[in-house]
Amino acid sequence: MSKSARSLSSKKKIFVLDTSVILYDHNAFHNFKENDVAIPIQVLEELDHMKNGNETRNAEARGFIRLMDEASDEKLLSQWIAFSGIKGGRFKVVMDHHPGETDAEKIFGEGKFDHKILNAALGLKLEFPEKKVVLVSKDICLRLKAKSLDLYAEDYETGKVKNVEELYTGKTTLTKVPEELMLKLKKDGMAPADLLDTSLGLGNHFYVLKNKRKTVNVFYDKQSEQLLHIEPQTVFNIAPRNYEQALAVHALLNPEVKLITIQGKAGTGKTLLAIAAALEQRKEFRQIYVTRPIIPLSNKDIGFLPGDAKSKIDPYMAPIWDSLRFIKEQYAGDPVMQERIDEFVSTEKIVITPLAYIRGRTLTKIFFIVDEAQNLTPHEIKTIISRAGEDTKIIFTGDIHQIDTPYLDAESNGLSYLIENAKEHALYAHITLDKGERSELANLANDLL
Repeated sequence: MSKSARSLSSKKKIFVLDTSVILYDHNAFHNFKENDVAIPIQVLEELDHMKNGNETRNAEARGFIRLMDEASDEKLLSQWIAFSGIKGGRFKVVMDHHPGETDAEKIFGEGKFDHKILNAALGLKLEFPEKKVVLVSKDICLRLKAKSLDLYAEDYETGKVKNVEELYTGKTTLTKVPEELMLKLKKDGMAPADLLDTSLGLGNHFYVLKNKRKTVNVFYDKQSEQLLHIEPQTVFNIAPRNYEQALAVHALLNPEVKLITIQGKAGTGKTLLAIAAALEQRKEFRQIYVTRPIIPLSNKDIGFLPGDAKSKIDPYMAPIWDSLRFIKEQYAGDPVMQERIDEFVSTEKIVITPLAYIRGRTLTKIFFIVDEAQNLTPHEIKTIISRAGEDTKIIFTGDIHQIDTPYLDAESNGLSYLIENAKEHALYAHITLDKGERSELANLANDLL
């Protein structure tokens, strides 16, 4: 590292937060340690426009506004205010005037809040030449614009998974396993984990044990420290088509596992298996909720769509209805059961609804499925889990490589965050599904295109 680079890195910093960071984590401005945090006035204006509504971004906006109000108390926000409990850290609201020779609005266009935020950062750079001014944003394009204006810019790193290619998969294949152990597992259905001559993980985990041509699938139960033999189980007339699906079904039916994540590409059966397992256990739960976050096309609010609330929502929930319809088709020769499935919907034994519609509710004795969980932030995931009441089971399904939410990616989305951070907990199980089962044509698209 050069002398000038060392000098710059040792400087005290001023972090300028963009609106996208606040909407990702409303506690963000507490995460910059002893450095100063500047909030451009335009960020407050954007948050003011977003504070009303049931979406998560509305809750994040309200949460940040309350934090700012509490932290400032009776002080003026135009002056630096010390963070409570953080030595040396301060924050203030900054204007976008005095950009100096470089004016982002003249370069990129006037009237856009992003360009005013850039000018606010440029103004701080002129005002505090002894400090390193860094724009923090989840918006890649805004970061690139900042760098083109000789401004340092970086992503908000809190909550990001560092190496997504090595993300926990929930399963391990072991070879040359003693035949005696495999016979015992098949005969007794379980065996002490210490009979497996390998270092086991700290949490629940699936193992594929192999000895020559013989294979046994097992689940390591952290609480009992036992290896449990897994036989493929049919759930509500849906049979696993491969060993990965059999492992997923085992977790879904395990009453001791309260939190499950199923990650995999399209067509691997994530949502279908979760719904089928929920229906199989319907007598154990008061209700079944199947939800997903609504990510409108072109990021336009669904309020712009024609029709009543149901008409606006149905297109986004169609994949879930398709899974339920597929399950119903498995009972083509049983009209009584088909009628029962319709009855589950009409009596709200199973509720299919957007995630925003259940905000604030306590989930007691609910089998709760969150589809497309990769479109949630870590804070949203935490909020959902914190709503769990007694005897509730929560399942998150999704594909971390297929994200529709602006400012999220495979490293920063809530599903990756949960998989990485919950993997050692005794109430949690995870499985990554790799093999597509939708069709050979669908597999071609996933594998080659």
